[in-house]
Amino acid sequence: MQAKKQSIKNRLYSLLQKGYSRFLKIRGHPHEIGLGLALGLFVAMTPTMGFQMAIAICIATFFKWNKVAAGIGVWVTNPVTAPIIYPICYYIGSRIYSVPKSQTVGAGLNVKLFYTLIVKAPELFIALTIGGVIIGLPLAVAGYYFAYSATRRYQDDIKLKLAKRKEKKAIKAQKKRKKKKRKNKRKRGVTATKTP
Repeated sequence: MQAKKQSIKNRLYSLLQKGYSRFLKIRGHPHEIGLGLALGLFVAMTPTMGFQMAIAICIATFFKWNKVAAGIGVWVTNPVTAPIIYPICYYIGSRIYSVPKSQTVGAGLNVKLFYTLIVKAPELFIALTIGGVIIGLPLAVAGYYFAYSATRRYQDDIKLKLAKRKEKKAIKAQKKRKKKKRKNKRKRGVTATKTP
């Protein structure tokens, strides 16, 4: 049992590490990538599940932010995390918007319950939206700074490695040229001594 848990943890860690590595390799300026991720995280907190990807990519396209990062940010809300995120958003939004106590779902679903949910849908949607905005703004700011610093550091490291590689190639080429010059001088010296 313990080995199975450890195996799952290792796989999850490996998956997260691979995802982070791929995120760093997104092409674009770190500022655009950061803005794209921030937008995706903000949209992920809104009660628009099912349309979030389209919304985030359209807005990112309009503002010329990174669309891939926006798409990645949206996936914070998915079928696994939505049952955790949306109740928190609703709770915060209902405290601010002061939604009256919601209808509880009893043992059986009936027509009256569905009617009540449809009538209260605008209030529920407004509470979810307010809570989503309140949670989404700080999450977006944190996401921007995380993405900006991580991608900037990664891109700077790549530039440094490329510069070192270029420098090594230049040194090798310079050594080759010097070696070739010495060879040519020797050949000229040999031919000069042979002619009387």
